[in-house]
Amino acid sequence: MIDYALENKVVLITGANHGIGAATAKAFAAQGAKVFITYFRGATSFSDDELAQAEKAGDGGPALYAANQQRLGERVVADIETAGGTAVAQEADLADANNIPLLFDQCEAALGPVDVLVCNHTYCVMETFDPATVTTEGFPIGFISAAEADRHFAINARAYALLMAEYTLRYRARQASWGRIVLVSTDAAHAHTANVHYAASKHAIESYGRSAAIELGQYGITVNIVSPGPVQTGYLTPEEEANIAANTPLRGVGQPEHLADVIVFTASEQARWVTGQLIYVGGGWRMGQ
Repeated sequence: MIDYALENKVVLITGANHGIGAATAKAFAAQGAKVFITYFRGATSFSDDELAQAEKAGDGGPALYAANQQRLGERVVADIETAGGTAVAQEADLADANNIPLLFDQCEAALGPVDVLVCNHTYCVMETFDPATVTTEGFPIGFISAAEADRHFAINARAYALLMAEYTLRYRARQASWGRIVLVSTDAAHAHTANVHYAASKHAIESYGRSAAIELGQYGITVNIVSPGPVQTGYLTPEEEANIAANTPLRGVGQPEHLADVIVFTASEQARWVTGQLIYVGGGWRMGQ
């Protein structure tokens, strides 16, 4: 039997009100870890009725994805507590750098110092270099803009770096000797047509992660990057799921739990000699770059 040695470890997970983050929170809690969930519900163009209908119908697409993003983190906490685990949720906009030390303060007050940091939150507004690709249909695609470039990098890259920095300062201050950082990127980080800011900002995460692995290993901190392939977090329609499954070696579509399993492993004692690695988790959808 494998013992991940995560009992009573404190885990801070960003973007954990739905999808990969929520599944990861539950997976850590199942190992006996205490989980601090952060999330942010941005503005949506869908009405409350449209969101409720999309959630009830369960059909993938823009409305269901928006409905999932609007979920309260307290719903995940309730699921964890029902299963006998410990969790706390706090909403925070990570585009504001001032919120990052506050989150660590709140986690320490509620659960204790952070042992494992999982940066999973993401911001995605599709933009393109090609004017002919611009559309308002489905998931809208706009023409590349300074405002969206800034916001993507503030949330997807800068916040990841600042979260790691805050974690490290507090880790060193308490003279800890065991730490784990897991960053969630995407296998589209190398290039993504019609989603250029998202791809570029995710690629920056991978660079930050490798740099941190080199610098922080001396303190007993491992840093790894998990890179999902397509994962059904609400945005894939049934037709898209079927197409992805047919073109994936393992003949399926990623589920949040698939990623959660690997994230928990990289934080475990079994992964103590693994750091600075980019791990693709997509059923073979991508096998390297």
